[in-house]
Amino acid sequence: MASSSGERSQFFPAIEKKHGRPVADWLTLLKPLDGRPYAEQMALLQESHGFSRAHANAVVMHFRGSTTSRRFDGPEQYYAGLTTIQADLTRTIFAAITKKFPKLELVVAWNKPMLRTGDQYVFAVSAATKHLTLNPWSTDVLAAFTDELGDLTVNKHTFLVPLDWKVNASLLQRMATARLAEIAAQ
Repeated sequence: MASSSGERSQFFPAIEKKHGRPVADWLTLLKPLDGRPYAEQMALLQESHGFSRAHANAVVMHFRGSTTSRRFDGPEQYYAGLTTIQADLTRTIFAAITKKFPKLELVVAWNKPMLRTGDQYVFAVSAATKHLTLNPWSTDVLAAFTDELGDLTVNKHTFLVPLDWKVNASLLQRMATARLAEIAAQ
């Protein structure tokens, strides 16, 4: 299992164990495909050698020069890449939730800021050009609050808010309450 460091090399021992060859062999195998599309490199490992998507991605991305999947050291570095409007709205959303749940930890995971308790995620936000995508980390929680989301776009796992959204702190806190109850029941 990969560590939370984002280092692709964390997959290498599992790859070597599963496929019986050092990762250096797989990197050498990819050399004839240097400069070719990512999909072709992935196909070589997945289709011809039985790699899982995660293992193939770790080797291919390392081969392509990306040794880590981690782009941000923390929330502030994530916010620095946003517009002021996006960053302010994201901070306001998290502040609304942490006002009621101050012990939640704000972290960056999967290159997005998220609130978590222990090793369980409670709420995440990601920025797009014209909206923010909010994720309560539970399809059940999202379904329970869909009617209250009104005209907002609701997807299977997330909902979208425009950048001029007036933060509904009560709604966000109730969603977080439901997610925390779900975590406690596990």
